[in-house]
Amino acid sequence: MKLTRIGQGLLAAAASLGLGFGIASCSPSQTIDYLFVTSNSAASGSNGDGQITSYHVDSDTGAITQVAGTPVDSKGANPVSAVTSPNGQFLYVANHGSNNVAEFAIGTDGQLSFGHTYTTAGSEPVSLAINNAGTLLFVLDYYGPGFSDTTPGPGILTVYPINADGSLGSPVASGGQSYTTLQCFPGAVAVSANGSYAYVSNTNSVVVTTAPPSTPTPPATPSTCPSEGTISGFTVGSSGALTQIAGSPFPAGTTPTAIAIDLTSRFVYTTDSVQNQIIVYSILGGGTLVPLTNGPFSTGTFPVGIVIDPRDEYMYITNYNSSTISAYTISQASGQPSGLATSSFDTHGASPTCILVDPAFGRFVYTSLSHDNLVAAARLDPNTGELTGVPNSPYTVSGTATCVAAVPHGNHSNQYVTAFPGQ
Repeated sequence: MKLTRIGQGLLAAAASLGLGFGIASCSPSQTIDYLFVTSNSAASGSNGDGQITSYHVDSDTGAITQVAGTPVDSKGANPVSAVTSPNGQFLYVANHGSNNVAEFAIGTDGQLSFGHTYTTAGSEPVSLAINNAGTLLFVLDYYGPGFSDTTPGPGILTVYPINADGSLGSPVASGGQSYTTLQCFPGAVAVSANGSYAYVSNTNSVVVTTAPPSTPTPPATPSTCPSEGTISGFTVGSSGALTQIAGSPFPAGTTPTAIAIDLTSRFVYTTDSVQNQIIVYSILGGGTLVPLTNGPFSTGTFPVGIVIDPRDEYMYITNYNSSTISAYTISQASGQPSGLATSSFDTHGASPTCILVDPAFGRFVYTSLSHDNLVAAARLDPNTGELTGVPNSPYTVSGTATCVAAVPHGNHSNQYVTAFPGQ
């Protein structure tokens, strides 16, 4: 099905991801990353919970093969977002249908060991982010306390301290509460590499995706919601406390969904899904956002996912309705994206959503294809940024897709981890 706008609204609940099965074999010595794929397909005995499957990423081809001992139970229904810790030791998964975040330890063989679940302060978590120091987890709830699909209202952002063993501490207080209230139907959260800022896209509208609302009809948009999209911006204190940036929320087109920050913490990028464009902002002193004067910039049809490669030179956007990945170079001086000569990559499957660049070498790109139940892989040319096909891609999965996450493996770890300005 295609994503469509319904009145003023957007349902940020993403589709759930399935299992990816690689065709080529991959020995441990050839594994440069472990790729994690979530699915809302229930594993045996999981009582309706989703599941997470681990895969080897082959260093030569980018092919993926399933890790023994997986999948594992996601410890909740409809997992829609996943993030790994910078040290590669932990995976966190947001279970949209169970209002919780699950924590897993990542073994050196890519197997996952369940740790704990944490009930979120609001309901229907939709996005996770972690700071570069690995000390804070940012959890975005579609609704704050007391709100739901039947009684919609503003979303919230909660910050949890991460302990050395990967467990989460009590939410960090901001303004006397354990969470920070946002605007309506938030879509995604991003944290700057220097750890100073956090930004949230507020769609302020409802779009039906492959994951329908929990109620028979999409939630109505409250009259208190702004008529256009915005980005909420916050400074992040050393403890994780959030303080709203002057001028926030900032105008952000019609329906901002995905959001990303460049690795120098100077530019913010958000996809305006209904307008088929990227909006780019400069980050001024104090975190204030100012849009580039020559933007926005065109994408494919209904962009919903965004990633910047580990070199901070290229940007890739998934276009849900056109089933493509748009590729861009990024000007290091201005932050402006420019389409490559071959700027549109066919995913050979419908409805790409979540997207990542392999963290070890930055040579492969993976995206979940929610409608056709596939995971697509592409080879990234580090000299040009252009994408070409990987043999046997896309890979068959079971269930519908929501997100992918990855960690580098063994001596390939931290290939691109460097100090960022301000750290």
